[in-house]
Amino acid sequence: MTTASPVSADTASVPISTDPGGGVMGDRFRALTLGIVSVVLVIAFEATAVNTAMPVAAGELDGFGLYAFAFSGYFTTTLFALVVSGQWCDRSGPLRPLFTGIAVFGAGLLVAGAAPGMWIFVGGRALQGLGGGLVIVALYVVVGRAYPERLRPSVFAAFSAAWVLPSIVGPLVAGAVTQHIGWRWVFLAVPALILLPLAVMGPALRRSEKEQPLLGGAAFDRRRTGLAAMAAVGAGLLQYAGQRLDLPGLLPAAVGAALLLPAVLGLLPAGTLRAGRGLPTVILLRGVAAGAFFAAEAFIPLMMRTERGLSPTLAGLTLTSGGLSWALGSWIQGRPGAERYRTVMIRGGFVLTAVAIAGAALVLVPAVPAWVAAVAWGVGGIGMGLAVASISVLMMKLSTPEDAGANSASLQVSDALGNVLLMGLAGVLFGALGGGSVAAVHDGAAGAGSTGAFAVIFGVMAGVALLGALASGRVRKAA
Repeated sequence: MTTASPVSADTASVPISTDPGGGVMGDRFRALTLGIVSVVLVIAFEATAVNTAMPVAAGELDGFGLYAFAFSGYFTTTLFALVVSGQWCDRSGPLRPLFTGIAVFGAGLLVAGAAPGMWIFVGGRALQGLGGGLVIVALYVVVGRAYPERLRPSVFAAFSAAWVLPSIVGPLVAGAVTQHIGWRWVFLAVPALILLPLAVMGPALRRSEKEQPLLGGAAFDRRRTGLAAMAAVGAGLLQYAGQRLDLPGLLPAAVGAALLLPAVLGLLPAGTLRAGRGLPTVILLRGVAAGAFFAAEAFIPLMMRTERGLSPTLAGLTLTSGGLSWALGSWIQGRPGAERYRTVMIRGGFVLTAVAIAGAALVLVPAVPAWVAAVAWGVGGIGMGLAVASISVLMMKLSTPEDAGANSASLQVSDALGNVLLMGLAGVLFGALGGGSVAAVHDGAAGAGSTGAFAVIFGVMAGVALLGALASGRVRKAA
């Protein structure tokens, strides 16, 4: 879901295209629209498919101790790529970062699919994150440069809709491929799917570049790029230290913290970490919501496989309800008259997310039916749709035109940081509490200590969501 988030501040100055008439599927824009939406569709499919295939991949690679880092590694490199891509687009247009990002994303898929061990697999996922971060910012810049203002809402709506179909068919396809062909093909087959969108939109993108030349190549902000690099390296060192959990791990932990803290302070608005009233709390809550929800979501298919013995397909389908209900929550918050209840919807969204995380954990009790997790995740999707969309709306409301781009970037950075830190925390808890000893998932049996590890992770993430609900009252500025 993160690819539908607001884009980097560095894309705020893209030129506005002239309006030639017609719609997004008219003769002028049809190829470009089909191409860029197809790219989003491929990325969305991979994001949903990974949740289904990951438990089997971790089992075959003997890598349950690194399970969470296969997710957090993706978001760690995405954090850096978001900042770089925005500045690269401003400097030379979106074409180069877009095609570079697609190539890197594809390379990451190949590395992950061919990985002989879990560390190589995590490296492949990190490459995917680097490419995905480059791509999504560039796509938003393409929309700003190529489409007239009246058509942009339709394109962004298509981006969001592109996540719905993968939420439904992604687990089915990935589960079937994992069971009958092998989990590696969930990764190895996707690069071929990228070729068609590239062929379709390539000529249209080049034409758009010629019609919308840059007004002036902006220089890279070396300070901001350096801060993003510090944050990514610091987060990576902390994750490595958390995976070791021994005395030698204290050194990378200390270095990681020394890099991460000043980077976060430099990338986010003043007062964000202390939940300052107004915009700082809005920015903070984006990371809290994303981190708590996705950290819990990453462990649901593994829990359903090891604790309840479900097939990869059924385990992955548990998450389908969340993708569908997220769209419902977003639709509800956008209804006429909803603006006056913006703070209430943010608080209610966090409460629903906490209830959903706790509800999913109920399936750890053998007497509770496995379908309860799917119902709970449907509730969580509504909560996230309400909260995340409302946070974005409120961010724009609290921003001046001059600050809208910078604040959008901060929102995106907070999203990535929340995923990195809370996913990393979940990985540390999972390893420390014996989760790494779960039996190979194709045996469908839990290992010693895994039930307690799952329970602690879900309990912590539900608590984080409740903290978000408590802090939501601070989104209003002091009178």
